Amino acid sequence: MSFPNGIVHNLFASIPSSLPEELVDEVITGKGFRVERIVSKGHISPDGFWYDQDQHEWVLLAKGAARLRIDGVDQPIELSAGMHINLPAHLKHRVEWTKEDEETVWLAIFYQAT
Repeated sequence: MSFPNGIVHNLFASIPSSLPEELVDEVITGKGFRVERIVSKGHISPDGFWYDQDQHEWVLLAKGAARLRIDGVDQPIELSAGMHINLPAHLKHRVEWTKEDEETVWLAIFYQAT
């Protein structure tokens, strides 16, 4: 079966060999949601910075490894490939660690609170 150009994509394609900054690509958007591919390679949240978002965020770690910190929680969350987490709107969180020698590929779905 042949598909029209542009409807089939690979989450792991088109990743530059050098990533001086975290790569964020919008995959698709719709009414009340947005899907992003995020590629990290040793990238972390800046000191003192916490994400505090208006939308819920469901995140799948597709490749690599990462450590998240949730504000007010003593233990960090260690994520490996295949693990996912749902972050409710305004749950302050930050990325404390991603692998430096391998891409960490995230698939993030941002959606409206109901």
